Amino acid sequence: MDCHIHPSILSADFANFERDLQRISSADAVHVDVMDNHFVPNLSWGPAVVKRLREVSPLPFDVHLMIEDADRWAPEYAQMGCESVTFHAEAAQAPIRLARSLRAEGAQTGMALRPATAVEPYLDMLSELDMLLIMTVEPGFGGQAFLEVTLPKIRRAAEAIAGSGAQLRLQVDGGITEETIVRAAEAGADTFVAGSSVFGAEDLSAAISALREKARTV
Repeated sequence: MDCHIHPSILSADFANFERDLQRISSADAVHVDVMDNHFVPNLSWGPAVVKRLREVSPLPFDVHLMIEDADRWAPEYAQMGCESVTFHAEAAQAPIRLARSLRAEGAQTGMALRPATAVEPYLDMLSELDMLLIMTVEPGFGGQAFLEVTLPKIRRAAEAIAGSGAQLRLQVDGGITEETIVRAAEAGADTFVAGSSVFGAEDLSAAISALREKARTV
């Protein structure tokens, strides 16, 4: 299957971001988690840090906004040149308008759903998206175990995407390892965020290749 691997720099060495971005250059994009300690109980970095990292990255940026007031802040990340910007449905007041504003700024637009958020209310807006992100852990912290309970939702989302004719990727984020990536791919996901399973390896490029090969066996 066609698959994309997006290592999450939430698991990188914070003192050596530029080095670690180079070490994952064989990936398809880098996943950048922006957290505000309000929407999720953790704090990472904001626009200034993301803008600077984007300037030194060899990879496109897949920005995942785990923040309140996504309608206000998401366009700023598109304006700074981030190639893909994902907001949470739970944090958007007007998700269709926000998706269109991100596209107008030249970014691909993604929408994320927490594990317990149903996908069905959002199926009519699939054509407004370039990516749908199904969280496979509760957002906020890296290193969590994959939630098997999310697999039926991934399957339903994949079936809806196929039936709609919309061209968008189905991303999963949380607990992705060489074992769980197979189950997520079997359920229909094609884009995989991996943090500790990549940055915890001695050879980051080999870890990325191993994940990609596992997903392609489906």
